Amino acid sequence: MSGLPTCPKCNSAYTYEDGRQLICPECGHEWSSSIAEVIEEKRVWKDAFGNELKDGDAVTVIKDLKIKGSSSVVKVGTKVKNIRLIEGDHDIDCKIDGFGSMQLKSEFIKKA
Repeated sequence: MSGLPTCPKCNSAYTYEDGRQLICPECGHEWSSSIAEVIEEKRVWKDAFGNELKDGDAVTVIKDLKIKGSSSVVKVGTKVKNIRLIEGDHDIDCKIDGFGSMQLKSEFIKKA
């Protein structure tokens, strides 16, 4: 292509210039052509009730969760402290007392 940057939203290589703006024809995203002004959108993690989560938060499990490969279950109401937010399907990395390190989905927890 012509050396223009890919779309920051969908990574399409088919971007084009329109004056000072860059436009992606695939998703319709528009942004400034100045690289210094390009602002990346950061993902926001939310719990089952829409509260924003941050690294280090304490959360509570809202559903009994079976542990794959084990007969153990993480019970409703289990508190988890000092979570870390990660990319992926299971987006919370944590340690649960009595179970050890594991990853949880944010849809099964609420902010404590």
